Amino acid sequence: MPTDPELHLSRLPRHVAIVMDGNGRWAEKRKKPRLYGHKVGASSVREIVEVAGEIGIEVLTLYAFSSENWRRPDGEVSGLMSILKNYLESELSRMLSNSIRLSCIGELDKIPSGVRSVLLDSIEKTRHNTKLVLNLALSYGARDEIVLATRRIAEQCMAGELTPADIDHQIFAANLYTSGLDDPDLFIRTGGEKRLSNFLLWQASYAEIVFTDTMWPDYRREAFIESLLEYQRRERRFGKTGAQLRTG
Repeated sequence: MPTDPELHLSRLPRHVAIVMDGNGRWAEKRKKPRLYGHKVGASSVREIVEVAGEIGIEVLTLYAFSSENWRRPDGEVSGLMSILKNYLESELSRMLSNSIRLSCIGELDKIPSGVRSVLLDSIEKTRHNTKLVLNLALSYGARDEIVLATRRIAEQCMAGELTPADIDHQIFAANLYTSGLDDPDLFIRTGGEKRLSNFLLWQASYAEIVFTDTMWPDYRREAFIESLLEYQRRERRFGKTGAQLRTG
């Protein structure tokens, strides 16, 4: 499918992370149950994954279920798990035919066994795919991830595998869930809220952040392309001045 002619495919973010917010509020505005918004939101996931694969984005990380989301009413949690299971089952053939590799970050042992089984099966069946990494954050919290990485490093020090002097950014990143993936270049949050919500706090340190009022069920191809255009309009300096970048 065609993309916006202003979009420079040579300057795309390699890794895009998205907080998919607004499903429940979108449904409530239409006097529908909150789960209806989540079901429609699954169609947005399908479309954004399709666009990302088409234009050449390498990694797409979606905040699908946070560690805090377990506090929601039992009916909503079980409904979300059912939607996730249905999505994974319905999308496996599409992931295989489009060379999409599924991965996951978070406390997977907390995911109900029936859903976890389908998730791990999809991860295994797509592990050799090379076009796009679809990385789902499930039962994920960045503070928990950072604490877990710290604990892992402490254990390595106690085992004599590391000394405190060895610990640097690379060692720390290697002990995060996202080990092996580049940090996100672009962090998008839909739904009008302007906060990070405990998502990829370490990894997003230098990401460009785009907040949009568009609710996730309405966030489709055109909205995603606009977020990418906003990314391309910015100058990424990483501590340098604009003059330094322009003179090489």
